[in-house]
Amino acid sequence: MQNYKILQNGSDIRGIALDGYKDEKINFTKNESYNIAISFVNWLSQKVNKPKNELIITVGNDSRLTGDVIKEGILSGIIESKAIPYDCKIASTPSMFMTTIFDDIKADGAIMITASHLPYNRNGMKFFTNVGGLDKKDISEILSIEKEFEFKKHQSENYYPVLDKYSDYLCNIIKKEVNSKTNYDYPLMNFKILVDAGNGAGGFFAEKVLEKLGANTNGSQFLEPDGSFPNHIPNPEDKDAMNSVIQATLNSKADLGIIFDTDVDRAAIVDKSGNSINRNKLIALMSAITLREFPKTTIVTDSVTSVGLSRFIENLGGSHLRFKRGYKNVINKSIELNKENIHSSLAIETSGHGAFKENYFLDDGAYIITKILIEASRLKENNMTISDLISDLEEVSYDEEIRLKIKSKDFLEYGQAVLDEFEKFALNDSDLEIVKPNYEGVRVNFDFDEGKGWLLLRMSLHDPVMPINIESNTNEGLDKAKDMLNSFLSKYSELS
Repeated sequence: MQNYKILQNGSDIRGIALDGYKDEKINFTKNESYNIAISFVNWLSQKVNKPKNELIITVGNDSRLTGDVIKEGILSGIIESKAIPYDCKIASTPSMFMTTIFDDIKADGAIMITASHLPYNRNGMKFFTNVGGLDKKDISEILSIEKEFEFKKHQSENYYPVLDKYSDYLCNIIKKEVNSKTNYDYPLMNFKILVDAGNGAGGFFAEKVLEKLGANTNGSQFLEPDGSFPNHIPNPEDKDAMNSVIQATLNSKADLGIIFDTDVDRAAIVDKSGNSINRNKLIALMSAITLREFPKTTIVTDSVTSVGLSRFIENLGGSHLRFKRGYKNVINKSIELNKENIHSSLAIETSGHGAFKENYFLDDGAYIITKILIEASRLKENNMTISDLISDLEEVSYDEEIRLKIKSKDFLEYGQAVLDEFEKFALNDSDLEIVKPNYEGVRVNFDFDEGKGWLLLRMSLHDPVMPINIESNTNEGLDKAKDMLNSFLSKYSELS
């Protein structure tokens, strides 16, 4: 029997669905998805206190090559469990959550088949109820499968056009918020905006949102779903992907370039001058928009954001809480703050995951772009652009991420020992200042003759890896910080 627990990746399920890389064994097929779907139906029935034969469950997939095969297993498992499935075909992850909200379906649960930006041979599953995405504990319960059933094929006849419904939802938000006095139905008429979907699921945004609202989308590229990802990985953090959309934006003389990840829960943009707005700059932009709407709110981010970003948010009157890596960690922290009567409107990671309180705390790349388009329309009336909103952001000139593998079998204990020793080391070095509060690893500010900056040494969320993030205002400062770290870490033989 398959060990289903190995498929858990935090709050997601991830597995190897195709041959493609040496020494990688397939462990996620329609047989696994069939049994996981049966377990999800059982879990959901108990969670919402509803008989299985009354449960409505929507299923969608991104452009991955194995999407249809994995979906066959899921739909068959749902039908075998006597629940009612709806096939949503190609979908975005956020749109699948919205099937639990939209009045014309109000699904009890939703399943998205995706492995985000991972290599083409991977696939996975995300789960939703109307209160949001499932957490690690929920996934662990679903994967506690004690009896494995033999696959039985069933055919689903139900279809729900989720991307049409979701696109209309976004269009209506943009029209309402821009509220054009001269062109209400076509508020983007005077914009040229291109989309780079990287052959993921995000191509719909060009036709079903931008063009519908009057924008010129000439120059858009890689809109057709293709799970072999022949042009570049659909990932706003990937340099090749960003260079691709930058070049396309410049070549077409567009006002804005948009890039999505595979399942459209992350996004980034490029301005008309070819400047990328992702990572810290995207967080700054969304913070500026949010703080205009909700003054003094708290912005929750992951742990690798810059000192300049904190100053930017504080100068706009907001508070910055730098939390842990992992989009669910960031979102859950923002939700927790609101429960404590600390207003927090935005939870956002440098990866491009961004969730707004006003939008169900759903991390949604298309909604991020929707907010940006609304703001761009307002700014255009005053002859300003999106980039003007972040002109005061202090940017570091030099940064680097290093990932050290931990060879020790007990990598968590070994990694923690390294962190404990590094904190002691930093306390005794006059050039280093330990940053508090800090919720992940050890973060220090450094002030060398060669340059100033910060570094973060932490444990990976899931893997035997210690990532190191360093930023400095000079290349010499970056090198000095690396030399200092190398000297400290040289005594740890289990790091490589």
